[in-house]
Amino acid sequence: KLQFLYFIDNLLTNKMPLLVKGGTVVNDDFESKLDVLMDGGKIIEVKEDIPTAGHEVVDATGQYVLPGGIDTHTHMQLPFMGTESVDDFHHGTRAAVAGGTTCLLDFVLPSKGKSLLEAYEQWRKWADPKVNCDFSFHCAVTWWSEDVSREMGELVHKHGVNSFKIFMAYKGVFMLRDDEVYQVFKRCKELGALAQVHAENGDVIDTQMKSLLKMGITGPEGHCMCRPADVEGEATNRAIMIADQVNTPVYIVHVMSKEACDAISRNKTAGKLCFGEPIAAGLGTDGTNCWNEDWRHASAYVMGPPLRPDPTVKEYLMKGLASGMLACVGTDNCTFNADQKAMGRDDFSKIPNGVNGIEDRMSIVWEKGVKSGILSRKQFVGATSTTAAKIFNMYPQKGRIAVGSDADVVVWKDVPRTISKDTHHHAVDFNIFEGMTVHGVATTTISRGVVVWQDGKLKTTPGSGRFIPRKPFGPVFDSVATRDAERDPLKRKVERK
Repeated sequence: KLQFLYFIDNLLTNKMPLLVKGGTVVNDDFESKLDVLMDGGKIIEVKEDIPTAGHEVVDATGQYVLPGGIDTHTHMQLPFMGTESVDDFHHGTRAAVAGGTTCLLDFVLPSKGKSLLEAYEQWRKWADPKVNCDFSFHCAVTWWSEDVSREMGELVHKHGVNSFKIFMAYKGVFMLRDDEVYQVFKRCKELGALAQVHAENGDVIDTQMKSLLKMGITGPEGHCMCRPADVEGEATNRAIMIADQVNTPVYIVHVMSKEACDAISRNKTAGKLCFGEPIAAGLGTDGTNCWNEDWRHASAYVMGPPLRPDPTVKEYLMKGLASGMLACVGTDNCTFNADQKAMGRDDFSKIPNGVNGIEDRMSIVWEKGVKSGILSRKQFVGATSTTAAKIFNMYPQKGRIAVGSDADVVVWKDVPRTISKDTHHHAVDFNIFEGMTVHGVATTTISRGVVVWQDGKLKTTPGSGRFIPRKPFGPVFDSVATRDAERDPLKRKVERK
């Protein structure tokens, strides 16, 4: 019936179904040589030997056919630290599809005291006319009041936002106190929305930042020095503790250290509902660059939490991903050019925080994970697409090659390429992976059944992407009611004589 309806639509619109032929389909749970037929923005058939007649054909012989990548963490055209990130929703999504990512989750980030709903509407106005692939939104909660609580409910029920982020860092700007964090988590639980956390101890960072500047340490290395790994590890553990007291799942964004990874691992092993997100930067490079004698080079690597100077962290986080202690890979793509980074030339606390990653994310994970033998191909698909779709309640619409799923597909080839700012599709003038040779290349990227990248050429149309609303109470909430039922009988008053 579905195929018949698409056949009638094609007759009326003179479109041909798209067939990916001869490749090996890889999902997170199986791998098999199958053809994939798409029409009307959906996958309509997955089987062996689909005839080519009447179809537009993409030859995937000798290649892998994967679900389109999902980047869980981006900041396109973000107003931040007195400037705005240069990858807007047009350039950012072009870079995304060039690297095999067909859906991104960006952050609505209202200033303290500002309306969450107004910020959401502003981000939609920025994104809708520019996006070249599908997208959805998280929303940050940067202050707390009854109005914020009410607007969180409206975002969930009317606008399809099912995840809210709080900051334990950026004191005086975004940071919430622990009692406010508790209230946000409590509201997330009521709404069936996933709580997300930027986990660093903002009080310690603020104190150490002032101390280092007073000592005359003003360069990018000071950024790393004021927020060492223990600062991230402590806050990660504290965030999970608070979420556990509420009994709601929590998602730690941009896990950048062994200490944070260990906190997640320890708490997951204890049965707590927590998820960790490493990012391409932390898996592909390290913080030694912040000590580079060239100030521009060093400043390009400034982000928060910082890249760690310990070069073994990359493999440690990748093994955390392989073991299941970490969940899925984002990028925190938030790019600033040299003149913007130079705002902090004499004061590291004024360097806009952010790096690139969305175009190279999947290649970095393939190179550092699959080619090194740490991840299987199926685990790669889980880490770059499927697990994100499940956590954020988009599965199986996203994150799977299956009949009825969105026609977001990547044809992937295990061949080398060298990363460079001269060839990337970002708007930024630097690439933190400059000169790195990686294996794993998207030869064809398909978004909503349309080829948007093929053989090194973009075929995108601004505004062609769609906002993906996400329902609350996704699978991360499956055990919450049972846990409450186990805990509640223990909360009883002792009757004394």
